[in-house]
Amino acid sequence: MTGPYETRPGRRYPMGATLDEFGVNFSIYSRHATGAELLLYATATSPEPFQRIRLDPQLNHTFFSWHVLVLDLPPGTHYTWCLEGPQDPRGQGWRFDHRVELVDPWAREITAAAWDRGRRLREGPRPHDSLRAVVLADDYDWEGDQPLRIPSEETIIYELHVGGFTRHPSSRVGHPGTFAGLIEKIPYLQSLGITHVELMPVMAFDQQDVPKAVMAAGLTNYWGYSTHSFFSPHPGYCVDPEQGAHRNEFRDMVKALHRAGIGVIMDVVFNHTAEGNARGPMINFKGFGNETFYCLDPIDKSIYLDFTGCGNTFNANHPFVSRFIIDSLEYWVREMHVDGFRFDLASAMARDGVGQPMAHPPVIWGIELSDTLASSKIIAEAWDAAGLYQVGSFPGYRWMEWNGRYRDSIRRFVRGDGGLISEVATRIAGSSDLYEANLRLPINSVNFVTCHDGFTLADLVSYDRKHNESNHEDNRDGTNDNLSWNCGAEGPTGDPGILALRRRQVRNFLTMLMVSQGVPMMLAGDEVMRSQGGNNNAWCQDNATSWFDWTLLETHHDLLRFTRELIALRKRHPSLQRRYFLSGRHRPASGLPDISWHGCELEAPPWDDEGARILAFTLNGRAEEEADLHVMLNMDEGAADFALPARADRVWHRSVDTALEPPEDIAPPLDQAPVDGGRYRVAPHSVVVLEAYYRGSDAVR
Repeated sequence: MTGPYETRPGRRYPMGATLDEFGVNFSIYSRHATGAELLLYATATSPEPFQRIRLDPQLNHTFFSWHVLVLDLPPGTHYTWCLEGPQDPRGQGWRFDHRVELVDPWAREITAAAWDRGRRLREGPRPHDSLRAVVLADDYDWEGDQPLRIPSEETIIYELHVGGFTRHPSSRVGHPGTFAGLIEKIPYLQSLGITHVELMPVMAFDQQDVPKAVMAAGLTNYWGYSTHSFFSPHPGYCVDPEQGAHRNEFRDMVKALHRAGIGVIMDVVFNHTAEGNARGPMINFKGFGNETFYCLDPIDKSIYLDFTGCGNTFNANHPFVSRFIIDSLEYWVREMHVDGFRFDLASAMARDGVGQPMAHPPVIWGIELSDTLASSKIIAEAWDAAGLYQVGSFPGYRWMEWNGRYRDSIRRFVRGDGGLISEVATRIAGSSDLYEANLRLPINSVNFVTCHDGFTLADLVSYDRKHNESNHEDNRDGTNDNLSWNCGAEGPTGDPGILALRRRQVRNFLTMLMVSQGVPMMLAGDEVMRSQGGNNNAWCQDNATSWFDWTLLETHHDLLRFTRELIALRKRHPSLQRRYFLSGRHRPASGLPDISWHGCELEAPPWDDEGARILAFTLNGRAEEEADLHVMLNMDEGAADFALPARADRVWHRSVDTALEPPEDIAPPLDQAPVDGGRYRVAPHSVVVLEAYYRGSDAVR
């Protein structure tokens, strides 16, 4: 690439860099810029641009767009923008600076070789030190692939970090910490039985976005909740990030997962960006339209309103920004074949430009009503960092929600809190109190006990307090309210009784999750007791603290087997995968209700007993060939004798008893033992699941 290349005025749409038969059309948005310059680079590391193209305000400027067609420009070209305009941060919010090279917000790929956030903040902008976008040709062969359409009631989500899943030396993959590395672990994901992976942020983010003390300790922004480019895969997850193959490497991963029958849900961060507050760097949005893209104080617009805890809040309900967000989502579905999205701090997206919650936020409804997203999973983390809590109130039919009420109730119950029986039953039955009145369904509830944010499951049963000292924030970060129980010792212990109880508690949590109505989500590594040493906010730990240690598959093979069989149990029971709420009414075919609630005695649940820690329920099969289920929960300190429902033509068989040692703790149908008599003794802190088969059925011996 030597240039100079000839230019033509170009066109407003589409935004970004678009390759056609004439060359490359570049278009960006800036309402108040007075001048624009496009810089073209041969590579990600070129010290100087090979051509600078000054745009003519008369020929290359239409309405709020700056555009130019560069004739015969080849794909693989890197580029940045420089904009001129007024500086009025306090009055109008304008922050134009012609010295700063900006990365295109619509860039399909980003390279970061020239980017040094710390130096930018210390020394100010220097020539050619920015992130760079890449011009792409689109010649990918999808080989017939399309987004999967797995019904929500059949969905089982597995949340994982692309980098951390294979970065540990024990992963033994060819390219650790990459999209390609994840492909090599697909057989493991298949063996678990999950239906979807939920990938922590994979849009391009700034790994250098950390506080000074954290950076001084050599730590980085590992989780990735610091997006700057909403159309580009993260270069750090690519085999060769400077060669501009991000998009195809991501597509290869999606295609391979789809071939294995596994859908891809992306964790997306539209509530804030990597540019931070007034002290943060200018990367793109501040320089193109600060007053458009961010929520600013109405009196002093140099102040960024922060409802995210990250320095700024994206102005999601501005008409242009709303369209930008929906365009990004539709691009990932249409061009990258993803199957859904989980929205980080989604309630921040329900605020207007000055931070007030809106009754009908346009961007939330725009996502709900998008035809392109009609078959996509749309999941809200229905709260933000400023106290707006909206679990149960996101609009429409498509929006699912991380059910924080489920997490908290189940954690409290399993650790032994009393008086929660009615609450726990409501959560297990699909949280009708949150969803039914708004004509929503159990499948709008994503049930979880753990996620990336907080303790892992192993730590939830091993620590009463967070231990985040290694984050170098004086243990101030992370929540103090973990609703955990260490089972008698804080952290590592050699006490066999405590260790046995912890393993039992992990099995309790997993079992309750899989027998609840709604969409279950589990955290990667919980199936093999992955621990973070009590760190409940490992956002900056790109090391063994957070990585998936593959030697745990052997160390905790019994729990791994338990998890696989538990997922198989859920899958073979349509009664656990209902789209609609349980009614409790008798069904004409069998004369039995779809669900019955019990205590130790049948039909006598202890709803009003403030000290009660036991509950049982019976789910009757939805078809003649489906086994009935009877689940008994005992979180008390003593054993309890539970009465069993009588079945004239069926026999109860023990599927799960979390108090038993492996391999007796769970059994597939052919290995299940029949249960004699009308009662079952349930050990303290344990869960039992029985399945009732027809006498002489081939499903059991």
